[in-house]
Amino acid sequence: MAGDKAKRPSGRGPGDRAVDLVLRGAIGAAMALPYERRVAAMGALTARAIGPLAGYRRRARANLGLIWPDLDPARRDALSRAVCDNLGRTLIENYSGPDFARALPARPQGAEGLDAIARARAEHRPVIFVTGHFGNHEAPRRVLTGMGYEIGGLYREMSNRFVNDHYATTMQGVSGPVFPKGRRGLTGFLRHLKGGGMATILFDLHDRGGVEIDFLGRPARTALTAAELALRFDALLVPYFGTRQADGTSFDIAVESPIPHGDPVGMMREATARLEARVRRDPGQWFWVHNRWKPAPR
Repeated sequence: MAGDKAKRPSGRGPGDRAVDLVLRGAIGAAMALPYERRVAAMGALTARAIGPLAGYRRRARANLGLIWPDLDPARRDALSRAVCDNLGRTLIENYSGPDFARALPARPQGAEGLDAIARARAEHRPVIFVTGHFGNHEAPRRVLTGMGYEIGGLYREMSNRFVNDHYATTMQGVSGPVFPKGRRGLTGFLRHLKGGGMATILFDLHDRGGVEIDFLGRPARTALTAAELALRFDALLVPYFGTRQADGTSFDIAVESPIPHGDPVGMMREATARLEARVRRDPGQWFWVHNRWKPAPR
């Protein structure tokens, strides 16, 4: 799934093809390994090679320094490696489909919101799950799918069309329908909610048209889409998260209590606070590579 205000893929340049070929090779080699070794290998490769080459480690260090300027340099380096390791693990998990599902718990360990979503399903009331690029954001959807729920969502198409063509397939067929950002995708997404469907929105990306909401102590432009749609369709707004555990392949799944309806800005402040609490507890699992704190447009 992806966040708000996405840009459509821009093209298929020669550099994009080269990146795609390297990525396909790495994924193909990893998929030949047993599941746990596969996940560990892709994490290590991303932390040690792909992340530094792509500039991810550098950007993660810069953002960590922006938020926590007094952070020990060794700690900052360790967290930037952890960010890339988690990225690699998440990527190959999402390509691993059934193997990934079998590695997940049968039910959420944190289940404050389970009764509420069960009632919503019985009443044909829509549910919008909100989450961020933390741990593996697909893990809660897969666990709830195993419990019989159908959960769709919006996803951001990648700027590299070659990569997008095969990465998008990892989200299809898991649960409910998923829709690419854009006019046609949004139309289908709204129809899905209107029919009482459940869907996920990742809200932790910079949004040029969003409102400033403090995230980790600095204003971050945040889309109100999830809250506005919840009010429009009388949908529950439920944060959920999949936190990677110390063994690197298991997850703690939390379905939190719904965010009460009210002012959309206040609702998204609460969603942000829920995500922020998890990032502060385990900062290496959030994708610090995002330019979350871009300056406001002139």
